[in-house]
Amino acid sequence: MTIEWRYTTQQGLGVLSLAGYLGPDATGRFTGAVGWALARGTGPVVLDLTELRGWSAGGRTAVAEAARRLAAGGRALELAAVPAEGALAPDGSHPPIPVHRDLESALARHGDPSGAAREWRTDAWPTGS
Repeated sequence: MTIEWRYTTQQGLGVLSLAGYLGPDATGRFTGAVGWALARGTGPVVLDLTELRGWSAGGRTAVAEAARRLAAGGRALELAAVPAEGALAPDGSHPPIPVHRDLESALARHGDPSGAAREWRTDAWPTGS
């Protein structure tokens, strides 16, 4: 099982949304999505986990690695709607990762982004999301 992703960007903010299960079979695809976000946006990246059904320890490790990778590119990672079965435990090996209750509260923290939105997604991204 793998994940589907959608990346939406507006001036100074990106939202990387995941759907599915972020387990060992999906970490490569997730790493690719983070690379896509690095190449096509600026400012913080909000990782929207609203449609994520769950994540393994390896999935959480991949998220921590994404925070390090984004920080190396001068960008921050924030989480929205973290799955109940496993919070990302800070271990000091990655930059601080703000956690928001849901995507709406994460976006509210950044105000109203200006500029036209652009979107990229995997072919099987759930419709209506």
